[in-house]
Amino acid sequence: MHISFRRRLQPKPPPPPLHEDPGLQPERTSLAWGRTLLTLITVSALFLRWMPYHGVFVGMLVAVSLLTALGIWLTQQRRYNRSSTGLKSGRIQADLVSVLWLGASVVALSVLGLYTVLFLPISS
Repeated sequence: MHISFRRRLQPKPPPPPLHEDPGLQPERTSLAWGRTLLTLITVSALFLRWMPYHGVFVGMLVAVSLLTALGIWLTQQRRYNRSSTGLKSGRIQADLVSVLWLGASVVALSVLGLYTVLFLPISS
């Protein structure tokens, strides 16, 4: 007699969808924020290459880009849930605070980057 000790794994049923959107708008928005997060991390790594030439001031550029990326990462799930439940109820509101915060961060990075390149002396 053959005894099998393997359990048969029953597949779990998929969780019910949060919304009935065939275009998956919340997922597209979440992916866009994820690409923005990845871009900010990449830009901070590129800023590190300026460190030998422009000194520790470049650390401010790295800090702003990494803090912005961290903020996006920490609020990503909240944004997705809000968008999904908004689709279900028919009331989606733009996340104005996140968009303004990201815009302000990009302006700050631009101003600091231009200052670094144009006005800081290049050290050898």
